[in-house]
Amino acid sequence: MLTVDFGRLRVQPGDRVLDLGCGGGRHAFELLRQGAHVVALDRDATELAGAASMLAAMRTAGEAPAGAAATTLHADAYHLPLPDDAFDIVVAAEILEHLTDDERAIAEIVRVVRPGGMVAVTVPRWWPERICWALSERYHTVDGGHVRIYRRTQLITRLRNATLVPIGAHHAHALHSPYWWLRCLFGSDNDRARLPRLYHRFLVYDIMRRPWWTRQLERLLSPLLGKSLVIYATKPEPR
Repeated sequence: MLTVDFGRLRVQPGDRVLDLGCGGGRHAFELLRQGAHVVALDRDATELAGAASMLAAMRTAGEAPAGAAATTLHADAYHLPLPDDAFDIVVAAEILEHLTDDERAIAEIVRVVRPGGMVAVTVPRWWPERICWALSERYHTVDGGHVRIYRRTQLITRLRNATLVPIGAHHAHALHSPYWWLRCLFGSDNDRARLPRLYHRFLVYDIMRRPWWTRQLERLLSPLLGKSLVIYATKPEPR
């Protein structure tokens, strides 16, 4: 389930790409398929181990083009053990909302992306996320949960203050918003509630089968219901 639009990201074979806060590795997997040199970074060692195993399996299965490469790195977003201007692209998907000092993390993103490079940042969209917070306190107060809800203008301002130049935006995952509302309504820890379980089955069907009608529904509803906000920005070239 990709949040970033790879058509907009314009990954080229051999591009150096950082997947910051990679989690289970969903974006790193697609980056490897597209021939990039990927660094998948996360502070969660368990998630990172799972991503590393899958990346290795992809290479063994021949899913990675010749010349593509992937490594994993255990680190946090505040202290990236990486050189300046090291990457052509940085993807930071659903990570900033977890960080108490998001401006510090954005500064690190700017440091490691090269001048002229691209950054893709995704966060939960304000109003679907606000409903989740209203329905369930536990949804956002669990350890490692969300510490803020971004408005679009707020995120764009933070990126601009860090010298990035926003060049595009869209919303994603319209079909996922109702699922999280149901989870919050019936209890985010309640795995036995019938309606969330049924809706989860529908989402698994959508992700695995990708039928035309759910893809069309997702496309039509994302501008209104999309759970994620995605911002694309570039790092200016020196004058």
